[in-house]
Amino acid sequence: MRDEAETNRAIERYGDTVRRLCMIHLKNEADTQDIFQTVFLKYLLHDRPFESEEHEKAWFIRVTLNACRDLLKSVFRSRTVPLEELSTQIAHLTDERREVLSAVLELPRREREAVYLHYYEGYTAPEIGRLLGKNINTIYTHLARAREHLRERLGGEDHG
Repeated sequence: MRDEAETNRAIERYGDTVRRLCMIHLKNEADTQDIFQTVFLKYLLHDRPFESEEHEKAWFIRVTLNACRDLLKSVFRSRTVPLEELSTQIAHLTDERREVLSAVLELPRREREAVYLHYYEGYTAPEIGRLLGKNINTIYTHLARAREHLRERLGGEDHG
């Protein structure tokens, strides 16, 4: 079991990433807070050392995605939250950024995950493939489809 100082350091380092992943998947603050607590409780109880900071960050992403998926599959989850509610929670964004975020949130889950990890967290396709346990070509396909969906939704030049 990890100590309080180590857990607080992890919250400072990975808290924003965990929250953003949760909001991208769950689209509401209450579920985000629940999963946030779950992820860091698992970290507190996880006693094996990590090979590196990258390994630790990958662990947080994997645990967060799994917890979100488990919640979304839950029999008890029967309600949905409209995107407009999320938009009010992020009112500080410009109209253009809000439109982009809304379009990203409407992508199918696999595409949304790939876009988030690539464009928001800065992972390469091979790294995303390792994180998600998917073939690199599958990740490239998810990214290409996501770009096409976003281009259609937001309007933009077709670059081939």
